Amino acid sequence: MCDVSAQRDYPSAFTRIHMTTYAKVFAGIIGAALALGAGAELATAQAHKPPKPPTSLRLYIFDCGVIHTTNGDAYSLKKEEMASTEMSIPCILVAHPNGTLMWDNGDIPDRAFPPGGGRATLGVVTQDKPLLPQMAAVGYAPSDITYLSMSHYHGDHVANANAFAGATWLVRKVERDRMFAAEPITRSPLENYSALKDSKTTLIDKDEYDVFGDGAVVIKSTPGHTPGHNVLFLRLKKTGPVVLSGDLYHYPEERTLGRLPVAEFNKDQTAASRADLEVFLKKTGAQLWIEHDIVGNAKLKKAPQYYE
Repeated sequence: MCDVSAQRDYPSAFTRIHMTTYAKVFAGIIGAALALGAGAELATAQAHKPPKPPTSLRLYIFDCGVIHTTNGDAYSLKKEEMASTEMSIPCILVAHPNGTLMWDNGDIPDRAFPPGGGRATLGVVTQDKPLLPQMAAVGYAPSDITYLSMSHYHGDHVANANAFAGATWLVRKVERDRMFAAEPITRSPLENYSALKDSKTTLIDKDEYDVFGDGAVVIKSTPGHTPGHNVLFLRLKKTGPVVLSGDLYHYPEERTLGRLPVAEFNKDQTAASRADLEVFLKKTGAQLWIEHDIVGNAKLKKAPQYYE
């Protein structure tokens, strides 16, 4: 008499052979899939190798376009008083032996560029090349950025912020609160920086924040243009100390003629911040590089060249 339960517990030799074959085939399929996945990860890793850290501080300036303004009315300047009414938009990468800092990152997001390449236009701003390919040309990808900080939240400084959401965001609380307030910020599209809401964040609560702890890269408070506006101090060994202005100044004539913009968040704060910065410049011997100064910016080296 046949024992059915025994057949269930102990399959025939023929069945065992087929089960073994299926198991081998299945294992082979899984193994191949895993190998393909590992190969894809390896290919991705091989496609981009993080650049070797520099031995001393480096400053890369990328061309992120031009603001084609036609007068200086918003800055209490007459056209005939100005060398140019247009403004440059630099994007800034600072490479330190212990990490990297992405500073201001443009007005036109990379996604707005034509698929086949070519110039992008957004309002009165034009830009010839997107930011990330410019960074790639000197060896850097967004994943290589340790810290992200911006002089302030206006649209011409934050366009590609989402690309660096994997970095640690260095920001003053008053600035972050305004960026994610219920009331939208004019000309600062939330979709360009929305990913920062979930970024690892360090809230800066000191007037001067030493990014790498050695005095080479310092974020300095200069409120007025926005509530939490900052400038960036760099102690470059060969070039010497430099301050990048953000929008504390837009045109050099504001500084030489003592003019204030019309629509500051707080004009009195801006005036006080400018006076404080002049003391700081004298104390440190730093040059002031006005980021929007199109005449001055044209004389600066652009990536792939760098300052050190």
